[in-house]
Amino acid sequence: MTKFTSEDMIQYLYNETSVQKTAAIEAALDTDWLLRESFEQIKADQMNLEEVNFSPRDEAVNRILQHATKKVGQLHSH
Repeated sequence: MTKFTSEDMIQYLYNETSVQKTAAIEAALDTDWLLRESFEQIKADQMNLEEVNFSPRDEAVNRILQHATKKVGQLHSH
């Protein structure tokens, strides 16, 4: 039986495996409960990552806006 890595399972999750590898992984998932458990954890982790929202601090946004305003002002003064 082929051993699959976490990377293999992630590629499978994102439909990035070949037809042959997909078939092999699916066959393994049907018979190897440890692999199935590992895959289910990877799927759960993926779902958790999709829920994470990243946003800059207000201070960073304000500095960018101030810099842009300054540059626009310099362009208009020339």
